[in-house]
Amino acid sequence: MIVPTLCALAEPTRLAAIRRLRDGQEHCVCELMDALGATQSRMSRHMQVLKQAGLVVDRRDAQWVRYRLNPALSPELASMLDAILIAQDSLERKAA
Repeated sequence: MIVPTLCALAEPTRLAAIRRLRDGQEHCVCELMDALGATQSRMSRHMQVLKQAGLVVDRRDAQWVRYRLNPALSPELASMLDAILIAQDSLERKAA
């Protein structure tokens, strides 16, 4: 399960989407598109990869699909996500 998770997170747009979803709210693809500067088809594909990796779950709401972080993530996987996001923040601060 670690390899698919790391592969899913290796793409910057997907990692940025996970960062957005860490707020605990549901977000539709249109919100993620606007925030991350991705097209609808590209963002939908990224979310599908995250869903297949078990990182997010979705809910259909009329014509919208809303995503949120998978509430059933293991504590170990949640800790790994936190560590990855903290490390990325640190690297970005050093580069700035």
